[in-house]
This record gives sequence, structure tokens and C-alpha cells, in this order.
Amino acid sequence: MNTTNLIGYLSAFLTTFAFVPQAYHSWKTRDLSGVSLPMYSIFSLGVMGWIVYGIMIASWPIVVANSVTLVLALAVFCLKLKHR
Repeated sequence: MNTTNLIGYLSAFLTTFAFVPQAYHSWKTRDLSGVSLPMYSIFSLGVMGWIVYGIMIASWPIVVANSVTLVLALAVFCLKLKHR
């Protein structure tokens, strides 16, 4: 693995992992009062764009990380819709 890919995978892991505490907290407490529905909508669309871009340039760090991020963001989004 070259340095470029290592930086890509590490960065992808960190930015994806950053969503885990929010998703866990939202799931556990069902308190989503501080979660912005428009922000998560726009963010999810942006993440989908990154996935498409990653596929187009065959960059698996981008595809994998953003796929996981999308699942976590959509989980929070769905909880927000359910518990508002």
C-alpha cells in the first residue's frame, strides 16, 4: 500500500468514524432535538455524490468510507423523521 492510499484510508476512517457517536447517541436516547433535518438531507445527497465520484474514478477509500457514512447519516435521518 502506498502513502497516498494510506492517507486516503486513514482519512476515510476518521471522517466516517466521526458519525458513530451521533448515530449511537441518537439511537440510544431517541433525542434528536439538536439534529437538523435539512442539514442531514443535504449532507446525505452530498455523500451520495462522493460515492458516485469514487466509483467513477475507482477510488475504493472514497466509495467505502462514504457508503458507511451514508448508512450512518440515513440512520440518524430516519430516526429524526420517526421521533420528531
